[in-house]
Amino acid sequence: MDYPANHNTAPISPALTDRFGRQISYLRLSVTDRCDLRCSYCMPKGFSGFEEPENWLRFDEISRVVAAFSRMGVARVRLTGGEPLLRRNLPQLVSQLSDLPGVRDISLSTNATQLHKHARVLRTAGVARINVSLDSLDKACMQTITGRDSYASIMAGLQAGKEAGFDPIKLNMVVMRGVNEHEILRMAQFCFEQGFILRLIEAMPMGSTGRNSQFLEISAVRDELVEHFQLIPAATEMGGGPARYWSTADGKSSIGFISPISQHFCASCNRVRLSVDGTLYMCLGQDEKFELRPLLRAGISDRDLESAIRMAIELKPERHEFIEQPNKIIRFMSQTGG
Repeated sequence: MDYPANHNTAPISPALTDRFGRQISYLRLSVTDRCDLRCSYCMPKGFSGFEEPENWLRFDEISRVVAAFSRMGVARVRLTGGEPLLRRNLPQLVSQLSDLPGVRDISLSTNATQLHKHARVLRTAGVARINVSLDSLDKACMQTITGRDSYASIMAGLQAGKEAGFDPIKLNMVVMRGVNEHEILRMAQFCFEQGFILRLIEAMPMGSTGRNSQFLEISAVRDELVEHFQLIPAATEMGGGPARYWSTADGKSSIGFISPISQHFCASCNRVRLSVDGTLYMCLGQDEKFELRPLLRAGISDRDLESAIRMAIELKPERHEFIEQPNKIIRFMSQTGG
């Protein structure tokens, strides 16, 4: 079954541009900081410092914020977490966002353990594309990385995603030296066979978990895969994110490489993150933030909300400092929003 794309009208306010001339067109929206996995680079075992539910943005508050962003040219919204499928009634929120003028692309990042239960209704509600975290095809390795036996449920979720018609489905593999680097070729072959797009990602030093990840520079991996599969630079963009894509000569298969450490893409950064408690984070590798929840609950007008967001964007730094100050960011990835 085919699902129509969102062709809502264009924004009506001036474009949202930061002080370095970068236009913000992409909002990553965390709907929960909870997760049913404990991936070694994301959330520590035994972590209990979750945000209280009364501090979560309600769906009406989220819709107001996204509507304000969309009026200023933000057309892409990605739902993240934690694990976003743990947020109750998520398809209802997707439907609300799909109806907003200016929102033309809604996607979802998930670990897929719950996807088999929600894939079709999310697709119908308006999610067009999904990214699935999958760091290994070895059950034992996956259990070591995620803290639970998650392989079967993830595979069921991927199958449900295909049957629901998500296109594309991208698999995100955080490559770690001594952990899963030996599986990269196998993972690429799996994605080619299944019609998925593989994205290989360098681990970022966020919190103690990220700093403990066995960092592996992506360039050597890329060169090996380019030679093995005879890849060429992709001719078309595949989403609004930072991946640099290479494709097979027939164009049927692609691999994306995300290198925030070795080859950062800060000069073209087009995104900000909204956490579940309404905090805007301007950069994963810096501390600048702006709290929207107090303003929303004080009854801020739509015009003043737009002004507040523009003030927040003025805080966006030129670049991260993961290399210069690897111990700077103490919050975990799950607290920021993936």
